[in-house]
Amino acid sequence: MAMAVGDRDENEPMMEMNTTPLIDVMLVLLIMFIITIPVQTHAVKIDLPVPTDSQNNVDPEKNKVMILANGTITWNGSAVDLAQLAQYLEQTKAMPVEPELQVQPDPFARYFVVDNVMAVIKRSGVGKLGFVGNEQYARVF
Repeated sequence: MAMAVGDRDENEPMMEMNTTPLIDVMLVLLIMFIITIPVQTHAVKIDLPVPTDSQNNVDPEKNKVMILANGTITWNGSAVDLAQLAQYLEQTKAMPVEPELQVQPDPFARYFVVDNVMAVIKRSGVGKLGFVGNEQYARVF
């Protein structure tokens, strides 16, 4: 905003425009746009098995994959590597009724090892997958 200095007649019209109302309107619009912007959500995409109500999917046999704190991967209690794990998963996919796969990582297991195991499981296309032992994490964190 400019201030008139110098010779000016009182009856002469003011030549500068008052920009205060324009700035006020622009600030209100800015606040409205900030409020209406949708909140960005961080999501991890994971393909979960689709549940079905078929009685054939219920099987008493369950395979358990455990990831120990030292990085050892076990399949039903025996130590395996990622290649053997993939072979076992392919064998379970060939069964007439696919058994449930239970994954139980140790709370102190390295994320890299757990991530590799989950990648092998996802590539195999297992349909019945569950995480067990989540109550153990309540004591850790």
